[in-house]
Formats: sequence, C-alpha cells, structure tokens
Amino acid sequence: MVVPPLLRAVIMGPPGSGKGTVSARIIKHFGVKHLSSGDLLRENMQKKTEVGILAKAYIDQGQLIPDDIMTQLMLNEIKGLGQYNWLLDGFPRTVAQAEALDKECHIDTVIDLDVPFETIKCRLTARWIHPASGRVYNLEFSPPKVQGTDDITGEPLVQRDDDKPETVSKRLQAYDAQTKPVLEYYRKKGLLKSFSGTETNKIWPHIYAFLRTKLPDVSQKDAANPR
Repeated sequence: MVVPPLLRAVIMGPPGSGKGTVSARIIKHFGVKHLSSGDLLRENMQKKTEVGILAKAYIDQGQLIPDDIMTQLMLNEIKGLGQYNWLLDGFPRTVAQAEALDKECHIDTVIDLDVPFETIKCRLTARWIHPASGRVYNLEFSPPKVQGTDDITGEPLVQRDDDKPETVSKRLQAYDAQTKPVLEYYRKKGLLKSFSGTETNKIWPHIYAFLRTKLPDVSQKDAANPR
C-alpha cells in the first residue's frame, strides 16, 4: 500500500476574503491541521510565554512583529505536526518568512483567495454589532428589522473600528503592500493557485475540486456535494 505524501499548504487572502470560512471547510473535508498565526500569537500572549511577551510589546507600540519572532513561533509549532497534513494561515506574511519556512520544509501548494478589494470593503463596512450581546448584523445579508437598532433590545448598533471604511482601506493597502511580494515569490516557484470570485460559496467548489486531487475527503456526509 502506497502512503500518499503529506500535504504542506498555505492559505492567503486579504482580511474579509473569507479565509476563515474556507479554512474551516478544508479542515472539515480533508482533516488537515490548521495553524493560524493569529490564534497562536493570542495563545502565547495569554500564556505570557517568552515569545508572547515579546510580541505583545511590539503590538502595544503599534508595530509589526519582526520576521524572526513570527518565524520562531510558527516553526516551533510546525515541528510538532510532522506526521500530519497541515494548512498555514497568516504565515508567511513576508518574503523573509517564506524563505525561512522553505529552509525547514517543502511547501506543496499556496491557495490564494483573490477577492476584489471593492467586494471586501462592501462586505466589511456593512457589518454592525450590538455591543452588549455580540449580535452581528450585515446590511447586505442579514440587516436589522429597524435600521441602526438591535432586533431584540432596540438598542443602537455600533460599527467596530476595524469595520469602518477608512480602517478597512488601510488594512487592505497594508495587506497588498506586504503580501504581493510573497504571492509573487510562490508564483515564481509554480506553487500559487489563485481562486478568484466575489462569493465564498462560489469559490469553494473550485478549491474543493483542486484539493481532492491531493487528498481524500474524510467527511462522511456531503462528500458528493461539498459545502
């Protein structure tokens, strides 16, 4: 019996591109280990590890976490996943991080969610929340019954700072500046697989079909009709 090689994958996409939804579906259907740099950072900061304390100091000053700290954090975690298929999310973010990752392991494929920035801006800026309960409304998909107020309490809804148009524009510009060189780096290596579209549900079947060429679907139900 031939054991298929383990999959080493990276998922990339701007904030609001549906990366979280797509990653969750990949985990469900293909049973891969999902390693998110954001989750790992938060965990280390909560536990006050050496790397967590260092990272928090940079974040508190509004600075980007240096490449060597992020690389150390992620590579330590990757070492424990030797026998699993895995998907990296949020790393590498710079070419230096990509090069450091290459020295440790061979990446098989990089899934790029190519969603137009205008679509993302509409998606994120349409999001409003009820602070007390955490209820989320989207003006396009699930608007409140009365504009600007919570359905249950009638209290005013607010927009998170992250979802304000000027903040969304800045985040997208920062992603573009930082990540374009990384996409180019993987494109030159022939590893980049871009999936374009404006709706996650329409992009997903193409990602599913692509990954089925590499891994079996481990989810019992919905195997014929991936969601």
